[in-house]
Amino acid sequence: MGTTIITTEDLHEFKLELLNDIKQLLKNQSGEYPKKWLKSPEVRNLLGISPGTLQNLRINGTLPYTKVGGVLYYDYKEIMDLLEKNRVHNTY
Repeated sequence: MGTTIITTEDLHEFKLELLNDIKQLLKNQSGEYPKKWLKSPEVRNLLGISPGTLQNLRINGTLPYTKVGGVLYYDYKEIMDLLEKNRVHNTY
């Protein structure tokens, strides 16, 4: 079995690769949806709401949607923007 010499440059490369892998894992687990468009069940799960509540959000114009055929799609970014816009800051 031969001897392998590990240089400082090898360790530096390994560190960079490891950091990139960790960043990718954290990005995947940050709660962000990888998809731009979500279907109704995904939106209900994301917001923790019932089908009727989602329908009310559509009807009153609170949550924009796109209908293709019989399927409703919601833009993930628009949902996040809506949540941020309606954030309540209590000032006591």
